[in-house]
Amino acid sequence: MRKNTYIFLSLAMLLMFNCKSVKTVKEGEANYNLSTRQLIKANAQKEANFKTLQSRLKITFSQNGKSQTHSVNFRAKKDEALWINASFSVIRALVTPEKVSFYNKLDNTYFDGDYKYLSELLGTELDFNKVQNLLIGETLFNLKSSDYTASVDEASYIVQPKAQRELFEIFFLLNPSNFKVKSQRISQPLKLRHLQIDYITYQEINEQILPEQIKVIAVEANEETIINLEFKGVSLNEDLRFPFKIPSGFEKIEL
Repeated sequence: MRKNTYIFLSLAMLLMFNCKSVKTVKEGEANYNLSTRQLIKANAQKEANFKTLQSRLKITFSQNGKSQTHSVNFRAKKDEALWINASFSVIRALVTPEKVSFYNKLDNTYFDGDYKYLSELLGTELDFNKVQNLLIGETLFNLKSSDYTASVDEASYIVQPKAQRELFEIFFLLNPSNFKVKSQRISQPLKLRHLQIDYITYQEINEQILPEQIKVIAVEANEETIINLEFKGVSLNEDLRFPFKIPSGFEKIEL
């Protein structure tokens, strides 16, 4: 993958949780008898509902047999901003519906642009809402019962478009116990690209069911990148600031 892939993928994986009275969500009684319409309605009723979020985010990045781990501070204002800050503000980023921005003090560079790079990298058209939904355990694409069909296989509901798109295929696996997303899979067979987001565990925070651990696998040809995310110390609905200013003299990254 190209230079700065780690930073961009990390930006794409920003949003998550864990707070004072956190409980890992355990499997309840499975219900395999829902129609597609009922299933999509049940999934929609579990949608995360918060105004702001603050947490520590542990990111483990693996590529070409090498692995590195980073812990960052993360803040979010739902539907408006995602903010990340590494220790000593070495790397700081701000993602909004309009653009993606970050700077890196290790090499005095910055980026300030749109979602084009992320869209090309992950093999599907991305915007702020898609990135946010992906990270909080919601389906990347809005589910409508008239456009999707559901079946049961290997202890999961499999939701897919009634007619798959010409250039890429989409599959959502939903948990039959709590109707949250277990996995999202988007493939571009002709370009040998595959993106898989697995929600390893969920946690209950202030009566919200939110991801606790996420594993992201991005494959392009014979190159595989794996990102594991773990979200700790989350607090919800506090007054938060999102400071961001690109230092003077930094060189802009051109993609």
